[in-house]
Amino acid sequence: MKRVMFWRLVIVLALVILLVGGAVGFNMVKARFIRKAMAQNASAPQTVSTATAEYSQWQPQIRAVGSLRAIHGVEVTTEVAGLVRSVDFKSGSDARAGQVLVQLNADPDIAQLRALTAEANLAALVYHRDLIQYQAQAIGRAQLDTDAANLRSARDQEAAQAALVAKKTVRAPFGGRLGITTVNPGQYLNPGNPIVTLESVDPVYVDFHLPQDDLSRVNVGESVHVTTDAFPGEAFEGKITSIDPLVDPSTRNFQAEAVIRNPREKLLPGMFVRTMVDAGARERYLTLPQTAVTYNPYGETVYLVSSPAKAGAHPTAELKFVTLGPTRGDQVAVIKGLRAGDVVVSSGQMKIKNGTPLVVNNSVLPLDNPNPSPQEH
Repeated sequence: MKRVMFWRLVIVLALVILLVGGAVGFNMVKARFIRKAMAQNASAPQTVSTATAEYSQWQPQIRAVGSLRAIHGVEVTTEVAGLVRSVDFKSGSDARAGQVLVQLNADPDIAQLRALTAEANLAALVYHRDLIQYQAQAIGRAQLDTDAANLRSARDQEAAQAALVAKKTVRAPFGGRLGITTVNPGQYLNPGNPIVTLESVDPVYVDFHLPQDDLSRVNVGESVHVTTDAFPGEAFEGKITSIDPLVDPSTRNFQAEAVIRNPREKLLPGMFVRTMVDAGARERYLTLPQTAVTYNPYGETVYLVSSPAKAGAHPTAELKFVTLGPTRGDQVAVIKGLRAGDVVVSSGQMKIKNGTPLVVNNSVLPLDNPNPSPQEH
């Protein structure tokens, strides 16, 4: 009986050992398959570009659209009628102040001036002759007064005729650039007939309107930067010279005027321009490209590039909520949520989530220009 009981105990122990070993082996195989499945289902590394948050100086600016106007601009005309004898300028040329533009026929007026000059000289001789006789008490005071009045009248008539002769010569009232003329020699001009436009284009005025809310931020003497599509990538500098004291009640906008330097005379009166007014002192902001920010109804986020946990591993994406400030061009200011030197994902956010392994490729980067210009391809 003892031997039978012994073998039964051995058999039971063997079965127990077999069951325990089977259970342990099953769990080991199960864990192995689970680890393999999890490895297969893990996120694959995603290729993204990155940008580093850095501080930069920001100049607060107010943007507006404006129109250029000449400092001096006029359509040259004639005060008197006459036949054009000569046109002494070329269309589109520069004129200096006082330059002769058009000469009208003045021969009859010059002849009349000579006759009046002779009469005035004669009246002067008569007055001086009678003055000697009056001093010798040969004539009365009334005769001398009559001679003096005749002399003044003759001189006035001579001066009036000389002014008429001078008006027959049309001169440039100030220096500037001449426009295109259609006046030709032999043409008869009436008073007020246009001859040519004359514009002073260096410097030029720019007129623009701003909302009344910006009235406290704009002052006379503030710097103004002007750009135009006619000269892409080029800015023209100037300063505000005047602010209209009247706010338009229909638009609640006020008008400002600035003088823009134009030494190469590229800007012309009447052109449409974009203006940027420097408002206030420079400020310092932590700056990122706008493409690095994801805008959501619950707040703005960025993906911070976290350092790998071990050597040879991929960096991972870490979701961060940020508070944004003003924008300029392709850049945005970050008020809260990041520190200087933090590396964030600048493109490729749509294919990653929190914890996704990353492969950084900065061979192609999104735009990060504070003053971008329109590009047409």
